[in-house]
Amino acid sequence: MALHVNKKGIRVLGIAESFTQEEEKSVLAGIVMRSDFVIDGIAFDMITVGGLDATEGVFRVFDSLRRADINVMMLNGCVISWFNIIDIHAVYERLRIPLICVTYEESEGLEGHIAAHFDAQEREVRIEAYRRLGIRVPVRLQSTFEVFLRFLGVERAEAAAVLKKFATHGKVPEPLRVAKIAARAALRTKCRMRNAN
Repeated sequence: MALHVNKKGIRVLGIAESFTQEEEKSVLAGIVMRSDFVIDGIAFDMITVGGLDATEGVFRVFDSLRRADINVMMLNGCVISWFNIIDIHAVYERLRIPLICVTYEESEGLEGHIAAHFDAQEREVRIEAYRRLGIRVPVRLQSTFEVFLRFLGVERAEAAAVLKKFATHGKVPEPLRVAKIAARAALRTKCRMRNAN
């Protein structure tokens, strides 16, 4: 799929999560945003904190939107909700939409952290899933902001151009920033409603 970065109506689906370790479930939020920053779609789902269902959660968010006009998917990290790992290759293979996974900090990797928190069987499954993600590539958005990407179905220069188009205030692209805000609000609401009952 050719990605026309300068197309006026380009639409990005940004997916981000919010969780606390006190809650069994975390909230995924998906925001569809046009390149003029108009939001014209939103969806939510829940996945298990410390589980292995993040990939299915991403599919459910996408499917619930019922959209055929999404040009790019952005993920706010591939390892979310306490080591619940999104299989980005499975997501791309099924949806065939260019996919960009964005992270913001340098890291020596998470294998040691995974090993410290899970027993041998779970450790093996998660480390294998983590290794399948592949390496991250640094990209400089503005003179002061650097992010780290994994991307499929798009070249590095195109991925960088999409991020620059949507990252207007700092290094978090707007679809991901708004999705994170929505996920936090939904998680707070879920907790408040549960506590009220």
